[in-house]
Amino acid sequence: MFLLGAARALVPPRWWRQWPFLPLPDHRYWKFRMETAYGRTNARPSITQAVEVARWWREFRAVSR
Repeated sequence: MFLLGAARALVPPRWWRQWPFLPLPDHRYWKFRMETAYGRTNARPSITQAVEVARWWREFRAVSR
C-alpha cells in the first residue's frame, strides 16, 4: 500500500488528459531524479531500490506532518 502513496506523489495532476494516458511523472523530473541519484539520466533503478525509496518516502511524510 505504501507504494501507491509514493507513486501518487510523483503523478502529475490530471494525468488522464495527456497522451500517453498513463500516470507517469514528467520526463524532465524523472531525468533530473535519475541524474541526481545515479549520475546519469538514463539510469533505471531496480525494484528493490524503488521499494526502499517508497519506504523512505512513507517515513519522511509521517515525520514531516
